[in-house]
Amino acid sequence: MAAYFFSSPIDIDIKLSDEEARKHVDMKSDKDKDKVVSCPVYYDGEGVGGTVSIRVRDGKKITHDGIKVEFVGTIELFYDRGHHHEFLSLSQELAAPGEMRQAQTFDFNFKNVEKQFESYIGINVKLRYFIRLTLTRRIGLPSSTLVKERDLWVHSFRMPPDSNNSIKMEVGIEDCLHIEFEYNKSKYHLKDVIVGKIYFLLVRIKIKHMELSIIRRETTGSPPNQYNESETITKFEIMDGAPVRGETIPIRLFLGGFDLTPTFRDVNKKFSTRYYLNLVLIDEENRRYFKQQEITIFRIPEN
Repeated sequence: MAAYFFSSPIDIDIKLSDEEARKHVDMKSDKDKDKVVSCPVYYDGEGVGGTVSIRVRDGKKITHDGIKVEFVGTIELFYDRGHHHEFLSLSQELAAPGEMRQAQTFDFNFKNVEKQFESYIGINVKLRYFIRLTLTRRIGLPSSTLVKERDLWVHSFRMPPDSNNSIKMEVGIEDCLHIEFEYNKSKYHLKDVIVGKIYFLLVRIKIKHMELSIIRRETTGSPPNQYNESETITKFEIMDGAPVRGETIPIRLFLGGFDLTPTFRDVNKKFSTRYYLNLVLIDEENRRYFKQQEITIFRIPEN
């Protein structure tokens, strides 16, 4: 959002408390795609406070209808631009209607805020938290409104259920190929290691190589306006050459180096983000045999 009038005689700066000491996440600016905005990280239940500094240029006087600050959480679906779904909206009045001739600083504090969802920017959806300051000027009719926003980033710790069973599956083509693969568990934290094995029980086709990839699948909206987008986060070859019966191929994949988010399921009934391990075998005639398995990814507290 931007000012709805030109040559504004007002400068506004929003500063968040202890932001320098916090971890930061970089996100691309909505207004300038080449610009990166550094956002301090907050957690569920933490308060969000800071100061708003408003300076009137050149000693001019402005008359306003009040100044307010809001803490907002929105979900924007890119195919439905212009419609921001607010799931969080808290407001505080900073100043009653009046005049302003010189710089003023206002404190704000939203205490113990429940931040139900984690920040996320995907292919078709953005979940965003921000502080929004609104100042309505009285300059005839209609009055004009100045809006200034400051983004922050939210991380959530949503531990999965205690059960974390290993994954065992079989892939087979009758009388040609029979393999079993096993992953040590089905739920992984963002810095975890996927450990697994692949057993070749029957091999009567000439396999050229085998690869494993992590796929992120984003689902937005609901039928009939539902969109599914898949992207490959990483892909690497785990075998080159033809295996023989009885061969075992180890798998060891470190997740910490990839741009992953937690698994999101039906966030505010607007979107989901799921992860899959995709095992692909390619034979000498470039035929592909694959098997996908969903895994759950979650965030744990650092340090």
